[in-house]
Amino acid sequence: MIPDSFVQDLLARVDVVDVVGKYVQLRKGGANLLGLCPFHNEKSPSFTVSPTKQFYHCFGCGAHGTAITFLMEHTGASFPEAVRSLAANVGMVVPEEQRSPQQQVRAREQKAEVNRHQQVLEKAQARYLALLRESQDAIAYLKQRGITGKTAKLFGLGWSGHDRSGLKQVFDNYDDPLLTEAGLVIESDDGRRYDRFRERIMFPIINAKGNLIGFGGRIIGKGEPKYLNSPETPLFNKGQELYGLWENRQGIRQEGCVLVVEGYMDVVGLAQQGIGFAVATLGTATTPTHIQKLLRTSDRIVFSFDGDGAGRRAAWKALNVCLPFLRDDISLRFLFLPNEHDPDSFVRDLGPEAFHKELAQSRVLSTFLLEELASRHNLNEAEGRAACLHEARPLISAIPASGIRTQIENDFAKLVSLTSAELLTDLARFEEAAQKRQDWQKSLPEAPEKNQGAAQDGSPFGSGFGSPFDLAPASFEPKPSARYGRAGSRRGGRQVTPLARRLIKLLASNLELVHKITDQQLEVLGFSPQFAYVREFIAFAQTTQATHLAALIQRAEPGSEIANMLTGLTIDSFDEDALPDPAAEWNDALRKIEFERLNQDKENLVAGGLTTAVDRERYKAINARIRLLK
Repeated sequence: MIPDSFVQDLLARVDVVDVVGKYVQLRKGGANLLGLCPFHNEKSPSFTVSPTKQFYHCFGCGAHGTAITFLMEHTGASFPEAVRSLAANVGMVVPEEQRSPQQQVRAREQKAEVNRHQQVLEKAQARYLALLRESQDAIAYLKQRGITGKTAKLFGLGWSGHDRSGLKQVFDNYDDPLLTEAGLVIESDDGRRYDRFRERIMFPIINAKGNLIGFGGRIIGKGEPKYLNSPETPLFNKGQELYGLWENRQGIRQEGCVLVVEGYMDVVGLAQQGIGFAVATLGTATTPTHIQKLLRTSDRIVFSFDGDGAGRRAAWKALNVCLPFLRDDISLRFLFLPNEHDPDSFVRDLGPEAFHKELAQSRVLSTFLLEELASRHNLNEAEGRAACLHEARPLISAIPASGIRTQIENDFAKLVSLTSAELLTDLARFEEAAQKRQDWQKSLPEAPEKNQGAAQDGSPFGSGFGSPFDLAPASFEPKPSARYGRAGSRRGGRQVTPLARRLIKLLASNLELVHKITDQQLEVLGFSPQFAYVREFIAFAQTTQATHLAALIQRAEPGSEIANMLTGLTIDSFDEDALPDPAAEWNDALRKIEFERLNQDKENLVAGGLTTAVDRERYKAINARIRLLK
């Protein structure tokens, strides 16, 4: 594990401008630098890098993070790989936290296991490629599907052969358990072993780093299943990968759009016809991880499904997964082809131009959502409209606060004969009840075991501010507009008031203030519950060695509310000038807080009549403190 203190020291020495500048041409734009976003296709620069905050953010696609995050997202490096790469650039040696001999052995074993898996997959791929060159049946099948040798080479297509144990020709020890662990060989109950893939066109599955992690196979004769994937392995998780994302990365960027289809051959066939911006899920429904990867690739996503019942059900599931990721600056659409066609056959029969016309006429997500809801209920009667509203509540509530959510709310209100205000009131009641249920569930004794990442007191800062650096952190997706509006209120849970938000923003942008806060100031912040978040932020920041906001975000629990809020603060303050005297601003704010509280206490004492000696002494002390503050 990489020590947290080292990560903080590294981020203090590394300049995010230098890191990003190796991949993106940057130009001066006020206090920040601007460039074309490397994560989505754009013609005018919306990608901003802040030298003072050591943070980047794209106002087009929402990509954001630190120098470490940039290397992970842009190059596909793991967290440890990104840290080691940055450390090498600044002459630092990455230490390892003290681990037991058993832990060290296990780490070496895991690394060796990954290497072994990689090697056996590469060996199998070499055989599949060689067999394709020799198989007239496989070549004839690809030609029948319109696939040329150039396209087959681009996607690394191969042929598994007919032999039940053909991989014996490659591996001296066919009984090696590693072959079953890698998903290449199946062992039956009676102990006999045979190749998993036979009589199939082989599609190598490549991850974001360009490494082979598994296979898909398409049978060309009779037999089931038509498509067969590698099983889950240490390298391969089908719910996290998209076929064609590596091969079509340039086409996606040039088109500014990514098309999501259902099959390997759809991806390959579309590329053959010049439509090189398609990807496919690997025999599984669309997952949140898929959506995150797609949105990092393009801000325009089109899901293509068959027009039959099964296709519409798959599209509806994909829509549900998309809702929490909706933003005003992205486009999610759904394309339903005629029942007799899949994307590959449509393009082969009718041509790329006809397919592009279908793409242009695809339904936007909001239209598909409202049409589907309307089709499920009788909107001519009150009961049907009420049932429609019942189904829609969790769907609309899943959408972050945004312009698109407002538009959907207004259109849906008309659909069920409500005013927009009536619908908002109804949704607020639903979300409040849902939050109460969630809070109640958290209060159960089992909660600490089920939710290790949350503090038991409900704090958004995570339990003990634990270090996330023992594993590569998942990319977080902050939605500051949903969680923390301009006024600072958060949907569900506790509120961050405008004043508390301003104080956190001041401290986050000037972290040196955190270590100069006096006990008296902490006591002042304890006057009101509205400053609980500020006190928690101070405690959190004091546990780190962060010297700038990006390093503080890197220290926060990935995806936690504190990480999301800090990211939102960073984005909001990109174009703000540095304060000439932040310490004076902080001290002045604390004086005002104390002054208002003392005046309130004074008014309460006067209202009570100052009948006791204690009250009168307290009144005098308050007056003296007020004069001092003035």
